[in-house]
Amino acid sequence: MERAEKTQVVDRLNQTFREHESVLLIDFTGLNVPEATILRRKISESGSTFLVIKNRLVLRAIEDTPLAALKEHFRGPTALAYTGGDPVALAKILKDFIHTHPGMNFKAGIVEGKPVSASDVEDLAGMPSRIELLSKLAVLLNSPLTSLASVLQSPIRNLGSVLKQLTEKNQDDEGN
Repeated sequence: MERAEKTQVVDRLNQTFREHESVLLIDFTGLNVPEATILRRKISESGSTFLVIKNRLVLRAIEDTPLAALKEHFRGPTALAYTGGDPVALAKILKDFIHTHPGMNFKAGIVEGKPVSASDVEDLAGMPSRIELLSKLAVLLNSPLTSLASVLQSPIRNLGSVLKQLTEKNQDDEGN
């Protein structure tokens, strides 16, 4: 790669790291090209990106970005996975893949602009996704409303029942 190309790559990466608040670092030891392609496809489907690039270039690109706090983690094979969307979904995909590829593991990351350790990324992967949390919230918000509607309908139902019984009684009284 020519010097000018390297400069362009570094500039592009720097811009990418400024735009994305969540970047996870992964040790991808033992991952072959077909497996990397499968992982890249899974990550891409979630709206995220998986990138393997030389540590020297990344170290130049992370200057003046939140990722600079993780400089010490750029030793050995290091891949980057970043997203502008849900970091939990990205962490879940990576954790599932790491589970089936024991040579891989999390190194560290930046989640919503804050540095996190590898164990924090593991914990993040265990959390429910944003969609799951929103679904649970909707159920919780809907439950009191359903109960309120039932309580409000109860007197109307009871009134209808009383009126029906009065009508039947009046008809029985007239028939006698």
